[in-house]
Amino acid sequence: MHSNPETLPTSAYQICDEHTYQSSALTRGPWHPDHQHAGPPIALACRAIEAVAHEHGLGHLARLTANLLRPVPIGKLRVYVTADYVGRNAGHFSAQLTAGGKEVARFTALAQREADIALPTSLPGHPLPSLEVAPAASAPTTFPFAGRHVGYSDLVETRSSEGAIFNGPCKIWFRLRHPLVEGEVPSPYQRVAVAADSGNGVSAILDIEKYSFVNSDLTINLLRRPRGEWICLDARTYLGSNGTGLAESALYDEDGLVGRATQSIAVRAMAPS
Repeated sequence: MHSNPETLPTSAYQICDEHTYQSSALTRGPWHPDHQHAGPPIALACRAIEAVAHEHGLGHLARLTANLLRPVPIGKLRVYVTADYVGRNAGHFSAQLTAGGKEVARFTALAQREADIALPTSLPGHPLPSLEVAPAASAPTTFPFAGRHVGYSDLVETRSSEGAIFNGPCKIWFRLRHPLVEGEVPSPYQRVAVAADSGNGVSAILDIEKYSFVNSDLTINLLRRPRGEWICLDARTYLGSNGTGLAESALYDEDGLVGRATQSIAVRAMAPS
């Protein structure tokens, strides 16, 4: 966390108008001081998609896929959502995120209508698995880039249920320290989106000073509505020998498993300084 909390912005974004948002320094990522961590803008698009889905009575965001086309600058962002097809029980949506007149990210999503269903007892794999170590019993931890600049590490609180950040497979709890959007309580889906893009970071197996391992996409699949403020990533990274890789995270809230997230990774050696 940044050493002087009094200097921190109060939210990741402020609303300018119906489609426009001003980014704050809390969105800053580790790779470039002028670029956002992908988690906050993905969550911003998630918020916009949720709003349109709710207009159609679709309350559960079952899947969100982000295609990250360019680095997202810290500045004004515009978000537009289109309902591609809405049926009785599900709707397909797309969204566009622009900055400075350029498209920086594109999204697709599946939203579902929820219904109370009495399930048979003793189903295989049920009750859903849960984590043994809850957030309250997990050790506080920080990103290795924390404190260099105000940024993403100030936006989220992190605790380790198992393992260590940037040291291979681990289980890391995330909670927002500040609102995603000024004056709003973030939805559980937005909380998942802010955290899920960190899977390739928390489970990193390469030195951040010697390699970049950036993802250009994120897909989140959720089997049910998340609950509470805390989201855990049970994350691991797999690397190929051709500069590519995959990060995958099982996603948990305090009640148990909620879904999975995957990211495609481009691995590059950093130029000697």
